[in-house]
Amino acid sequence: MRETIFQLIQDQGDLSAEQIVTRIGVSALLGGVIFASYYLSHRGTIYSRKFNVSLVVLAVLTGTVMVVIGNNIALSLGMVGALSIVRFRTAVKDSRDTLYIFWAIIVGICCGVASFFVAAAGSCAVFVILLLFGAVKSDSRILLIIRAGRRAESRLESLVFQSLERRARLRVKNTTQESVELIYEISEKMLMKAQKKHPSLSDDFYAIEGVEYVNFVMQNDEISN
Repeated sequence: MRETIFQLIQDQGDLSAEQIVTRIGVSALLGGVIFASYYLSHRGTIYSRKFNVSLVVLAVLTGTVMVVIGNNIALSLGMVGALSIVRFRTAVKDSRDTLYIFWAIIVGICCGVASFFVAAAGSCAVFVILLLFGAVKSDSRILLIIRAGRRAESRLESLVFQSLERRARLRVKNTTQESVELIYEISEKMLMKAQKKHPSLSDDFYAIEGVEYVNFVMQNDEISN
């Protein structure tokens, strides 16, 4: 029993230089696939070249660590202990970024243990899925904020439901003895459709006596730099 445990703790099998270069090289190659996928599925201001390059480096580093660890249980436990004290505080701009981080780590692990086919097949499948669906973005939400006198409340509500075809959702209604503030949630498509029928939508609101301001605030699930 002791001999078995001792053999497991010991480093099992030294890799040749060619094997090490192959594993790290394939990690870098598949990291390039991840780079291309991230570039194609992220458009506009949300795209971060620095983060994209970091994904390639992450795949290579993970592969390198796996080459060093091999079947050595002592080294693997040491790595877990070392990583447990590291805290990552970088804000994730997009939920898809977390997916790409895991993708890079998994590629590095597979290449580090010479499971090249698994890494390539999985990367190809993920690449196709993200190519088809990765560029899909949710419809941006818009908050319509109107502040006016209390006497204009009923006319404002009537105009909102009339111009937006009763699809606007009333989220907040703040009132005082003299004023009222209405906050509606609408979609970008709803606003564009309403503006086709009412090109001067803001002017229609201001035409009501007592309106102080009309604001359109864009909201989405993405955080830009």
